[in-house]
Amino acid sequence: MRLSDLRPVLPHAGPWASVYVDTSHTTEDAAKHQELTARAATQQLAELGASPATRDAVYKALFNGPDAGPIGRPPTSGKRAGRAVFATDGEVVLDVPLPGPPATPMTTWSALPRVTPLLRSIGDPTPCLVAYVDRTGADFEVRDDAGRRETGQVSGADWPIHKTASADWSERHFQTAVENTWEQNAAEIAHAAHEMWQRCGAEVMLLVGDARERKAVRDRLPEPLRAVTAESEHGARSTGSGSARLERDIAQVRAAHETEHVREVLDRYHAATHDDGGGNAISGVPALVEAAREHQIDTLLVTPEGQDTGREVWIGPEGDQLAVRSTELQYLGAARPAPARADDALVRAAVASGAEAVVVSDPTAAPVGGLGALLRWPANPH
Repeated sequence: MRLSDLRPVLPHAGPWASVYVDTSHTTEDAAKHQELTARAATQQLAELGASPATRDAVYKALFNGPDAGPIGRPPTSGKRAGRAVFATDGEVVLDVPLPGPPATPMTTWSALPRVTPLLRSIGDPTPCLVAYVDRTGADFEVRDDAGRRETGQVSGADWPIHKTASADWSERHFQTAVENTWEQNAAEIAHAAHEMWQRCGAEVMLLVGDARERKAVRDRLPEPLRAVTAESEHGARSTGSGSARLERDIAQVRAAHETEHVREVLDRYHAATHDDGGGNAISGVPALVEAAREHQIDTLLVTPEGQDTGREVWIGPEGDQLAVRSTELQYLGAARPAPARADDALVRAAVASGAEAVVVSDPTAAPVGGLGALLRWPANPH
């Protein structure tokens, strides 16, 4: 997920209530189930020592239903879904619909919000620009976890468009004009798609329409966009979206890009850990804490089950105030250090410094201990 979506947590000192619940509504007594879920979560928070005001805020959020904010996608009635609610000082700061039930439902009361499970649940919500093309133009929309939004259209020449079957010289001349119109329109669509891609923040594009029209547009795309463009035969400009097969194609394109991005980050990380890597990759909590304090982390790698993720570190009120020992943090200006999990502290530091984070699900490819980072500049510059 985009760490910038977690920026609302930065101004709050905590402690935090973090609640991950299954909100699947697959039975007729969904309302009763929702009320029981809210009651159970607040009871657990009471046992953990959460303040009454914060417990009440969590109860109201869970009982009244999800607030489909900028993170995640709204759950659909009758389908498997989940919620992640983060509250402090009597206020729900983040209320995140999940695409499915949480892998491990949990309720915690801690110095920092438990956001690492959220990273795993949401993943990287790759925005996809979908272009519905035909011989006369294209309609564009962006698909991401917030849903669908139309972003514009382009119209080319509408005559001559259709060929004839005659072999007469004049008709052949007409057919050549038709071919020229197609090519001109394809070039205009490709130009518009490139401008749209640059403006809308999409990371991949899917061309939908007739095979010949898709190819004509794709061949005219600039190479950076062509490299991240896929095609779908399931749909057309006249019908727009709505095909189950098209929805599957959009989901696959987005998922494939996310997988490729994680693979590329891991390749860079493992290459940089070699002797000739220039010190641009690190692992181990002490090194990561030091890099986080210096805003040196470019990309944080997290494996939720790693042995270092739950290691205790110490934090202050600011995002870059963290240390391995509480005395060290006091020396750095935090009057009352609080203990926190290493993964949550490092994610908060990454949010504060504008870094990226990726979740590595494969433990065989993960950094030692489950935490690592690619750096903005070498740890040991020569």
